[in-house]
Amino acid sequence: MEPRKRPEYVLEVLADPICVKDIVRGILHTIFFHRYFPPMRPSSLEVLDLTLPVVADPELETLIETRVGQLVRQLSSTSSPSGGSRGELDVRFFEKRRRKASGLGGWLTGTGKGDDEICWEIWRLKITLTTPRTETGKPHTGSYEDWRAET
Repeated sequence: MEPRKRPEYVLEVLADPICVKDIVRGILHTIFFHRYFPPMRPSSLEVLDLTLPVVADPELETLIETRVGQLVRQLSSTSSPSGGSRGELDVRFFEKRRRKASGLGGWLTGTGKGDDEICWEIWRLKITLTTPRTETGKPHTGSYEDWRAET
């Protein structure tokens, strides 16, 4: 019997440099909200007029902020004036499984015990930075609220 292939979800995101941090944070919080197993009190996050669920866990929040910050720095350092900078962020979920003893040889060498980490799901975010344009075709450089007011 062939082992079951883990699901892989790919989300392609087009975002402007002004909103990319909030958009990626919102997506990551939503993914973790639906995969977080311990009991918790849900919170919410407003992103571009959407209310998204958030896991109110300081350790998870720090991890998300760190990874999003690294991604934004990478996108900023490789961006061109016309936009088009690309980056990728993977979220992988693992479970620990007890390693099966491998007979007497495993007992003698000490390799028969321990845990294996098995990946059971992958979320891949493919982010492309774009520059929004006004109706006249000029690149917009202000805030999101300014852009919405213009359109």
